[in-house]
Amino acid sequence: MSDTIRLDGRVLYLSQDPTVIEAQLAGRNFTRATAGLLRDNVSTDEITPVTVMLTYDERLGQYPYVGFKAGERQPIGRNAVKDGGFRVTVAGKRYGKGSSRESSPLAELSAGIRLIVAESFERIYQQNCDNIGILTTTDFSVLDRLLAGEEVPIDEFLKGRDALTQQIIRSGGLLAYSRSVDWPAPGQQRVDSAAATENRGANRGAVSAEPKTLVEKIIERHLHPGVASAQRGEGVFIAADWRFSHDYFTGMCAHLMHRAFGKPAPLHAPDHIIAFQDHLVLAPQSIPHVRDGLLPGVANLMEGHTSFSRDYPVRSHGALDNAPGSEGICHALMAEQYALPGQVACGTDSHTPHSGALGCLAFGAGATEIANSWVTGYVRCKVPETLRIEIDGRLRDGVTAKDVVLHLLQMDAIRSGGAIGLVFEYGGAAVRAMSIDERATLTNMVAELGGFTGIVEPDERTAAFLKERRDVDFVLEDWMKSDAGATYRDTIRIDANAIEPMLARPGDPGNGVPAPQLDEDVAIDIAYGGSCTAGKREDFDFYHEVLSWGVEHGIRVPDGTRLYLQFGTMAVRAYCEEQGYLPMFERAGVTLVMPGCGSCANCGPGQSAESKDVTISAINRNFPGRSGPGDVWLASPYTVAASALAGKITTFEQLKRTHG
Repeated sequence: MSDTIRLDGRVLYLSQDPTVIEAQLAGRNFTRATAGLLRDNVSTDEITPVTVMLTYDERLGQYPYVGFKAGERQPIGRNAVKDGGFRVTVAGKRYGKGSSRESSPLAELSAGIRLIVAESFERIYQQNCDNIGILTTTDFSVLDRLLAGEEVPIDEFLKGRDALTQQIIRSGGLLAYSRSVDWPAPGQQRVDSAAATENRGANRGAVSAEPKTLVEKIIERHLHPGVASAQRGEGVFIAADWRFSHDYFTGMCAHLMHRAFGKPAPLHAPDHIIAFQDHLVLAPQSIPHVRDGLLPGVANLMEGHTSFSRDYPVRSHGALDNAPGSEGICHALMAEQYALPGQVACGTDSHTPHSGALGCLAFGAGATEIANSWVTGYVRCKVPETLRIEIDGRLRDGVTAKDVVLHLLQMDAIRSGGAIGLVFEYGGAAVRAMSIDERATLTNMVAELGGFTGIVEPDERTAAFLKERRDVDFVLEDWMKSDAGATYRDTIRIDANAIEPMLARPGDPGNGVPAPQLDEDVAIDIAYGGSCTAGKREDFDFYHEVLSWGVEHGIRVPDGTRLYLQFGTMAVRAYCEEQGYLPMFERAGVTLVMPGCGSCANCGPGQSAESKDVTISAINRNFPGRSGPGDVWLASPYTVAASALAGKITTFEQLKRTHG
């Protein structure tokens, strides 16, 4: 990359005012002062909606910001950024929230954007920019200097970045950097016991006596052998026990890998690479994909995915043979079949921290990171600080882990981006009492909280889960917990009994409100229970508890309301069948959907069809357009099922009081 940067095009201010956006697209130039308030929380769902993510190359340059909302409008159309000659994008806080999709920065880069200036960035998004050569900064004075015609030294864009990231940025991206260094083979990645992880670190002499958090210990035991130790804030490469992709990004990963390393590429430990076909399997039932002729594009992505699975000896989970759907959603399958305490798992999805419920380090990464890891065996991260979430006491009946997360999300410290890049380490009596399924909801939704990952110290419940679900006799090691005296950025203490059933109003998971405080009747058209967050066994226990109560009291889903329940994996469906849940679901008026990301990714049953549709959903995020054009309220499985029976938003307790 050049040693100096100059502005050779226009600046696009992502204003809250749609007229400002439209004026810029028409050719008028603004300043930060005249552009008005900048949009906060611009999500990757807005930068590149899933319906445009049908290619994995420069053709994405037609689409940046086509889902961006200013007011109630979406003023940016196809090719508008490229045709407008924009080189810089400017926005507010927490830019790039949501999915880890590298399609978003690649679309910006391909449209001509070379620099993004924002008040703060989400971790994965900024790392993806680093990896493909887009510069980012939170220093608005740098923008002022560029606008004044100054050539700004590249060093200005490296301030506050760790040394490794600085090298990657100077190289013009991760793969350019990767080709310039030697990659020693990672140590033997045994997965049958955590003792292997312990011994690997001990043999390298990497384990120190300083009190550490559990995540710091895992990183230390997986460090690149050229690094003796690493301090908080340092960028490092760590050996990954598991690396995975799904059908949206496998083709992109393979494309990037082949461009950098040749074809066939020399994969490291291909039996520890997994390709999941889960995000697009229900596209033939998806309203926009059928209506807008997008299925050929889906076929293009699917071919990229299946050809990689076919050409290399990797593990693969595919579509069902006898019904629309997949074997399971990647995150649920990682917890059900692969991840173990003390390991490292990385994948092309922001909800990869799901497996942190087992006490492993699991985090999302972009396509470039995964492509590099397939060949080298290593994935990059910054040694993170940790936020301790101490949840004491006992949760009320009908209050779940989802309510805990929605409670956290509405806190000012979280909404403002104060937890970006941190580990959420969950503990306390209420967490210890949770099942692994419920703990997985806590760690899964660290993606919405802005953190690097979430983790729960493994315990007897963890070992019992591994024995019951996988027949693994796992022995917990003494090191698998944070040390007394470990350093935390902060500790948030929550009284579990004070948490009420929660909702998140449409538009952002942080728009939280206790459900009993909702001061209006909100009629719903769709209720949806499923996704990696809410398609687990215990989630279906919750759905069944509410719906069986309803049937016993002569209540079923009313006409005009549709309730979809989607299994996270086929093992969850088998569990429901064994428990005798399926006939009850039928009597209650449920539409059952086979595993897949489906409406959570606006790609299958349960999505809205019109902007007037109102959905209450147990998924993890409700950014504009996420599950169709309608409004989406977030809630727990209990509240989703109760609302479906009532035809309006209500909690299970409120429903019982009304019909008791």
